[in-house]
Amino acid sequence: MLYLSQAIGRPVLDLNGEPIGKVADLIVALGSQYPPLTGLVAATDGRRRIFLPWSSVERLDAAGVLLRGTTIDVSSFRQRPNEILLRADLMDKQIVDIDGRKVVRVNDLRLDEIEGTLRLVAVDVGAAGLLRRLGIEGAYRLIARNLNLAVPERYISWEDVDPVESSVASVKLRVPHAGLAELHPADLAAIIEELAPRDRAGVLASLDDEAVADAMEEMEPDTQVEVLEDLAPERAADILEEMSPDDAADLVADLDQDTRDEILAHMEKDDADAVKELLGYPEDSAGGIMTTEFVAIEAHLTAASAIDRLRELEPDAETIYYVYVTDEEGRLIGVLSLRDLIVARPERLVQEFMFREPVAVAVTAGQDEVAEVVAHYNLLAVPVVDDERRLVGIVTVDDAIDTVIPTGWKRRMPRVFNR
Repeated sequence: MLYLSQAIGRPVLDLNGEPIGKVADLIVALGSQYPPLTGLVAATDGRRRIFLPWSSVERLDAAGVLLRGTTIDVSSFRQRPNEILLRADLMDKQIVDIDGRKVVRVNDLRLDEIEGTLRLVAVDVGAAGLLRRLGIEGAYRLIARNLNLAVPERYISWEDVDPVESSVASVKLRVPHAGLAELHPADLAAIIEELAPRDRAGVLASLDDEAVADAMEEMEPDTQVEVLEDLAPERAADILEEMSPDDAADLVADLDQDTRDEILAHMEKDDADAVKELLGYPEDSAGGIMTTEFVAIEAHLTAASAIDRLRELEPDAETIYYVYVTDEEGRLIGVLSLRDLIVARPERLVQEFMFREPVAVAVTAGQDEVAEVVAHYNLLAVPVVDDERRLVGIVTVDDAIDTVIPTGWKRRMPRVFNR
């Protein structure tokens, strides 16, 4: 076992014990579970940095480096595409602890021999790493032992690490930020919010549009705007298209007019029209918080035909709890739950078992009124209708409670919908 801090600054000696220089950095090649050491960078007395391949090293430990021969190649170090410098690229840098779902800072790096090869196995993010670098770890441990105190230690296995600093994000990783892509959107959002803008760019570039959209829906409004404004208009448009129309409209409304127009111009017409429609309603009205994604069917359909229609529409999870029934003019005449539809006999007509005259709110209703209706009737969503009682959207419970529960508290609550 060897820590990077124990190697940096140690002498590099040739086979005769003559000093060549001092260890300036260690190099590993990414692409495997535990990256192997491929060489080191030595700083000579003339401040020249030279590369020494691992094949030329006889021994590397806390005492320093012993080379296999007496002659070396003094060509300058050139970093290869899949390599990172442990000191320059990782020490004191931000990384994501995938298992812990948070951003941490690297205090030291641990190398172990695996099958005859020295490999990077873990990141030290605890206080012990800082003490080691200051050269007082041993003394502190002695004092702590005498006083019956614990020495704070925390290590993260390299396989649970995702580098996010721009210097490392530029490296051509085998599977860039694969761990981040597997995180829950709320965890990913929290991580992105902790990163500096330059480091966010590398993370966002590696994620697909749907993953970014899901994460953005979990972010604070100010961060949403920062993230979107840092993206190219084409990418921003693609991400907004993956968001629900109401969330996309809320975000677009916070942009300056020029940025808003540019992004909307790059969106698909149907998506852009849906966002523009929602932007036309007052922000504190039912129309301002509704989504235009809902499931509506005709009353003359059979239960089997209605289920077939759902398969065709493939609605999002948050819009499928209720199925609304409309007439030929689009007016709301009934509602049924997904359970009602599933348990009904296949040949039974929807109009025979739908709930008639469902509760609805006007598109101009205030947010407080919407929240009261949702709470009073214990609804997961409430339909929104215009003056002719045509169904124009729905307000889901998570959007309705925004007006009565502070954002900070809402973020701590379990989500009703798994987007």
